[in-house]
Amino acid sequence: MKRTFVTNLVLVLFLNLLVKPFWIFGIDRTVQNVVGAETYGFYFSLFSFSLLLNILLDIGITNFNNRSIAREPSLLKQYLSDIVILKLLLVVLYAFVCLSAGLFIGYESKQFSMLIILIVNQFLASLILYLRSNISGLHLFRTDSLISVLDRALASVFCGVLIWGNVTSTSFRIEWFVWSQTAAYLITAVVTFIIVVRKAGHIRLQFSTGRMMKLLRSSYPFALLVLLMSFYYRMDTVMIERILNEGKEQAGIYAQSFRILDAAGMFAFLFAGLLLPIFSRMLKQQEHVGEMVQLSFTLIFIPAIILAVMAAFFNTEIIDWLYNEYIGPSARIFPLLMFGFVAVSMTYIFGTLLTANGNLRFLNLLALSAVVINFLLNLILIPRYKAFGAAVSSLITQFYMAIVQVLISVVKFKLRLNYPFLLLLAFYSTLILLTGWLCSLYVPNWHYGALIYLSVSITFPFVIRLLRFRDLIILFLPQT
Repeated sequence: MKRTFVTNLVLVLFLNLLVKPFWIFGIDRTVQNVVGAETYGFYFSLFSFSLLLNILLDIGITNFNNRSIAREPSLLKQYLSDIVILKLLLVVLYAFVCLSAGLFIGYESKQFSMLIILIVNQFLASLILYLRSNISGLHLFRTDSLISVLDRALASVFCGVLIWGNVTSTSFRIEWFVWSQTAAYLITAVVTFIIVVRKAGHIRLQFSTGRMMKLLRSSYPFALLVLLMSFYYRMDTVMIERILNEGKEQAGIYAQSFRILDAAGMFAFLFAGLLLPIFSRMLKQQEHVGEMVQLSFTLIFIPAIILAVMAAFFNTEIIDWLYNEYIGPSARIFPLLMFGFVAVSMTYIFGTLLTANGNLRFLNLLALSAVVINFLLNLILIPRYKAFGAAVSSLITQFYMAIVQVLISVVKFKLRLNYPFLLLLAFYSTLILLTGWLCSLYVPNWHYGALIYLSVSITFPFVIRLLRFRDLIILFLPQT
């Protein structure tokens, strides 16, 4: 299983590194710079709002299905027929609730116009994720890796033509950004559906109330978990926009730093996508998961702490390099969000392990407490500190979630505390903190300072044997 995890992780990371950084920093960042922070903040707050209720499109089906197919691949044909119909019914519910909630909180006609398109996008994105859960559940990780970048690759092409292709007589509009994603999602959904149907064989779409209710009963704990996690991860932007008089501007400032967190989160999420079916099958076969947990944690913690320390010592330079306005406020937020990413990365390992084991009741209670903490902190901090207050709230909430999940996982799975390994992690973290501080202080050109820091930080794990070339190479060698 370690070989399966590492080889497919390398593939999916490689493909995503080819596509998603360009989407985030080449397309998404350019769109914000072109339309301005206030207009982008208008879009970003609506996008975050649509994500808060996104779980109504899925109600936990994707994670439930992934875990179920990984344990019993023969269930694919039976589940596919029922779930496709259920997804079509759920989009009606999602649209109704989204529009009603928008009316309740006072959205105007312009906001509703964009929200309708975002509703369509969320449905297509949710459908793609469900269809991919079948592919990864079957352990067809290479196919899933290719599909994982298809929508962003297509959207990058569409937006790139509109931004730089001189095909329009007017300046770029934020609506074009949203419509480009719609087209990309639609094409990806069709391609993915064809692949899944070919794996499942002939299916007949039949509506059965009994089967639907059984699916709902099985998947609702997963749905509740995703809903609660979306709230404490995404409510910051919505609360900024709603609470503050200059809410759209502050949401745009927050979005500038959050974009980098979101980019890093996309790659961390790839770990969870691989680990959920792998952990599920290992636990089903009663295999010990300790070595897999340590390996996956090491591989995600090292890049996470590298990025966080870099954000701490080169925050102003990075934000100034990426954006045209509000450099100072965004630079203050940036380190907080990136240290929060360290905690997010931990939850992608230990939260996924607990999900694979079916510990949904505990995870839901924990996530509910995180929502309460995040909401109360935002109410206190946003009016006084604006977007910076939301970043503080996010950091506290993310570390609360991570620490509790780690402690419960250690107890529940009887994970042996490897003290030499933990000391190495602490030593490594101290080393790169010192390196980042020295580079920012004594290297005049920040580009060179950041390059030296990255070179040392990437080399250190192998020097101190936190990672070993030999162990990684063995995983790629043909089995005998």
